Amino acid sequence: KMRYYTPYEVLAHNTYDDLWVSLLGKVYNLSQLSEKNKGSILMKPIIEAAGKDISHWFDEITEEPRRYLDPLTNISLIYTPYGRYVHVPPPYPSSDWANDFGTPWWKDSNYYIGHLTKKTRKLKIINTLTSQQDVCSEETINEILRRYLAYNLHANSYTWKYDGVVLDMNKTLEENGIKDDDFEFYNLKMDDTEYLQYVHLYFNDDLTVID
Repeated sequence: KMRYYTPYEVLAHNTYDDLWVSLLGKVYNLSQLSEKNKGSILMKPIIEAAGKDISHWFDEITEEPRRYLDPLTNISLIYTPYGRYVHVPPPYPSSDWANDFGTPWWKDSNYYIGHLTKKTRKLKIINTLTSQQDVCSEETINEILRRYLAYNLHANSYTWKYDGVVLDMNKTLEENGIKDDDFEFYNLKMDDTEYLQYVHLYFNDDLTVID
């Protein structure tokens, strides 16, 4: 489990039995919710939004589903762009509405798994296995290391350096002096992928594997 996720990582979980969404900067794993409501029509809008950001469904201040005023009835209704979804009451009184489900899923900490990064950065990590990796700008080097385990299980057995200087593993890229130049590249109309920053890994004498 990580503190931050990229939009691409959320997008990878886009099926009814492996279902993530992001909203208001948070990431939710709704796979269990989907299983509990399997076959329910109320799950359909969420399944259609699997892997996507649904912040526009919610009010930024209250963090509750957005509401609007029905021009015909002048009644305040919940905004459901893809149809009514799980834990949202019907727009009008209904005898088959059961509200004993407890905490609605968007406020249930059991579904919350981390934050959606505000910005991704491309970083090239260099050793015998070279790979470009999208990382979250808020992550510490230790958290980036954990991402790199997918490429090298012994990633913790290396000293991580940038421009010859050993990195502080508990600090972010910016805090380690690795400036984010994306904005400058954009202004100069330069391809940022041609000028990636490189972090070099220098092998130590052990073979540590992180589970």
